[in-house]
Amino acid sequence: MEDFIQGKKDEMLQLIERLVNIDSGSYVKEGIDEVGSILKEKYEELGFVVDVKEENENGNNLVIQHRDAKDPKIILVAHMDTVFPKGTVAERPFRIEGNRAYGPGVVDMKSSLVELLYAIKALEQNGSEAIKNVQIILNGDEEIGSVTSRPLIEQLSQGKEYALVMEPARKDGSLVSARRGGGRYTLIVKGKAAHSGIEPEKGRSAIEELAFKIIQLHSLTDHEKGISVNVGLIEGGSSVNTVSASAVAHVDIRISEMEQAEYLKEKIHEICSKTEVDGTKIFLEGDISRPPMEYNEQTESLLQIIQDVGKEIGISVRDTATGGGGDASFTSASGVATIDGLGPVGGNAHSEREYLEIDTLPERTLLLAKTIERLTD
Repeated sequence: MEDFIQGKKDEMLQLIERLVNIDSGSYVKEGIDEVGSILKEKYEELGFVVDVKEENENGNNLVIQHRDAKDPKIILVAHMDTVFPKGTVAERPFRIEGNRAYGPGVVDMKSSLVELLYAIKALEQNGSEAIKNVQIILNGDEEIGSVTSRPLIEQLSQGKEYALVMEPARKDGSLVSARRGGGRYTLIVKGKAAHSGIEPEKGRSAIEELAFKIIQLHSLTDHEKGISVNVGLIEGGSSVNTVSASAVAHVDIRISEMEQAEYLKEKIHEICSKTEVDGTKIFLEGDISRPPMEYNEQTESLLQIIQDVGKEIGISVRDTATGGGGDASFTSASGVATIDGLGPVGGNAHSEREYLEIDTLPERTLLLAKTIERLTD
C-alpha cells in the first residue's frame, strides 16, 4: 500500500493543482459544485455511489459510499469550500516552491480532499473490505458555519462508531482531539440623539450604554475554564458632536464544554435585560450554536488506535486542542468518537501565505488508509 501511494504522489499533486485552481469560496456555488463534480466522477470510478444533495444558494453536499456498503461504521467529513472570493485564483494560482505548495485553499482543504480519495484508492487497490465500511460527506459550506450541511452531518452520524474529520494537521503535524464551540451575538442599543454642545442633557447615549455592556460581557471570560467572550466589532453614532442615538456590538463566544453554553446564555440575557443609562433600550440577537468537540474517553481510545497505526508506519502522532470551530464538533456532540486534523501538514490557512508540506501528503494518506483498515478489523 505504501508503494502504491508513493507512486501516486505526482498524480495527487496534479489533482490538487486542478482543484486549487477552481475558485470555490463559500459564496461561489458554481466553483464548489465544479469541485464536487470532479470528485463525484473519481469516486464513481471506484464503485462508489454519490448522492448529490442539491442546494439553491450554497454549494451542493455529497454523500458517498461503496455500492456494496451495508451499514458503514466510519464517517469521514471534508469540505469543498474555501474562504477566498471569486477571482483569487487569477491573482495567485497553485504553485510549488521547494517542498511547499501554495494557493487558495491548498491545505484547507483541497489537499485533504485528494488525500481522502487516494486513501480509498489505496484500500481498493489492496482489495480491502474497509472501503465498504466508510460513509463520506463532502460539504460545501463549512467555512460559513455548515449552514446546510450540519443537519446532514448530524443525521448521518447516528449509528456510527468513528468519525474522521479531514481538516489539515497543525503546523507541527498534530491531530486535533478537542475544539471549542461557540456562537455569535449582536447587541443593538437605541438611545436619543441631541447636540452635545447645545442640549446634551436631552440626549440618551447609546454608545455610553454599549460601553457598560462591553465591560460586563468581557467580565464573563474565564480563560482557565476555556470561556472567551469577545466584543470584536463595534459601531455607532453619527457625528462627534452628537449624543449617539444608536450603537451596535458584535460578540464572539467560545466554550470548551457544552454545559457552559447554558450558563453563558443566561448571563448574556441577564446583562442585556437592563440598562445603565436611563432612556436607552437594548435588543439582543444571536445564539451559541456550535457545540464543542470535547476530549473524552471515546476520543482518547480512537486517538490511541491512530497513534498505534502511526508507530507501525513510522509516524509519531501527537494531538492538540484548538480554539477554532469545525464539523468535528457536530460528530462529537452526536456521541461519535471523533478525531480531526487528519489532513496533510501545512499552515497559514485563510491567508495568502497558505501552504502545504508536500512530503506529508503520501504519509498522511497512508496513515488515513491504515486507520480506516484498522477500525474495520
